[in-house]
Amino acid sequence: MKKAFSILVFIFILINQSTNKLCAQPALSPGRDSSRLRISLLTCTPGDELYALFGHSALRVIDSNSVTDIVYNYGTFDFDDPGFYLKFIRGKLMYCISIENFNDFKFDYQATNRGITEQVLNFSPEEKNTIRHALNENLKEENKYYKYDFFLDNCTTRLRDLLVNSKHPQPLLPAVMPVNMRFRQAIHQYLDKGKQYWSKLGIDILLGARTDAVMTAAQQQFLPDNLMSSLDSCKNIRLVHSSEYLYPVSNNNDNNSWFTPMLFFSLLLLVFVLLSLFKNKWAQLTLKTLDVSLFFLTGLLGIILIFMWVATDHSMTKNNYNLLWAWPTHIILPFFIRSNKNSVKRYFLFSSLVLVILLLTWFFLPQQMNNALLPFVLLLLYRSVTRYMK
Repeated sequence: MKKAFSILVFIFILINQSTNKLCAQPALSPGRDSSRLRISLLTCTPGDELYALFGHSALRVIDSNSVTDIVYNYGTFDFDDPGFYLKFIRGKLMYCISIENFNDFKFDYQATNRGITEQVLNFSPEEKNTIRHALNENLKEENKYYKYDFFLDNCTTRLRDLLVNSKHPQPLLPAVMPVNMRFRQAIHQYLDKGKQYWSKLGIDILLGARTDAVMTAAQQQFLPDNLMSSLDSCKNIRLVHSSEYLYPVSNNNDNNSWFTPMLFFSLLLLVFVLLSLFKNKWAQLTLKTLDVSLFFLTGLLGIILIFMWVATDHSMTKNNYNLLWAWPTHIILPFFIRSNKNSVKRYFLFSSLVLVILLLTWFFLPQQMNNALLPFVLLLLYRSVTRYMK
């Protein structure tokens, strides 16, 4: 979705296109269309960058009377907004609808090797006028802004709501993914396909248990590909008059990075184990330095997760089970890393017990954890036990 995704939430999505099921309903011929409007949904393929990895949706309106060809886009925001970065992090940044000429819109996507599928929509003249009027009302300064939510209220769901509410009878858009598909599984399909393993790790750490809720048919349509397939598969009316892939794109995917999070954390665990085998002063000093960094950074991450839970408007960063290993209290351990006080030893003992329980229940938690974290959690357990034994 163009300019519409962050690692916080972002977040981030999937493709499972259904077979077209067009119900019998005659299409309106241009000659009988008094509105002189042609309205179509544009679905853009995913890009290489994280913000573009899940595709994008926009609405194209051609007016034969005024000879205009305009694209309406709900996925834009203002970089010059005062406090932009803080609002972005806290989920308070306002997105807005914008317009641009279709040829400019097409050029931007074609230049970045991203395809566009156009679905010409089967609306009556009155319904087309209703849609255009609603879009132009939304363009007014007092109406154009909305609080973006990647999963629940984004540039695709806004278009879906407009189209569904403008059509009579209302279209029954079916689910186009398995009925038990969860939000996290949906975005994993795109992240895995794009080989965005580090982005996947960051997203899995930041997004809490709410992301593991099963999606309804309507919720599946937060993804552009899913909305496109749902329109094609509308159950009660013929909603799509025709579909066209506007231009060819090359299928280049050279992102074959071998340096994955699983490999990195496994090597990190190995480094700690090998260093512990040496009892000389240099090895022990290095271990102490690494322990200080390990627990401080883990504690800092825990504070970030607490912040994302209680101090932001992001809907999917609540109830985060990663706090079972990323304890905010770890951030003070560097000051007591070599202490022999019983309170410190009990802290490391309690940490070890919790981590053992976490590892035993890893695949049964209400939140799907990223498996690349397993060697990191093992490392925390190993160092906690080692510090307790000392």
